[in-house]
Amino acid sequence: MLTLMSSLLMFFSGLFVFCSKCKHLLVMLLSLEFIVLSLYFLIFLNLKIFSYEHYFTMVFLTMSVCEGALGLAILVSMIRTHGNDYFNSFSVLW
Repeated sequence: MLTLMSSLLMFFSGLFVFCSKCKHLLVMLLSLEFIVLSLYFLIFLNLKIFSYEHYFTMVFLTMSVCEGALGLAILVSMIRTHGNDYFNSFSVLW
């Protein structure tokens, strides 16, 4: 029960940081990775409690790594074109 509560606390703290600190792209990407890590932990606990196979966790982990690599590629591209990672200097209509 303690691991479930700590995982839910991790999820909601990552969600709070994602919603409140939307100035820098790097902080938002780190909070998204924290949310994904807490979801991975929740899925792992759920599969362990019901004694299922853990193959889905490997698929989820693979997809989350691809999401993190894509986010870092967007961050590097944004820094190279605009010079910083502020959302205010990035215009979608540009």
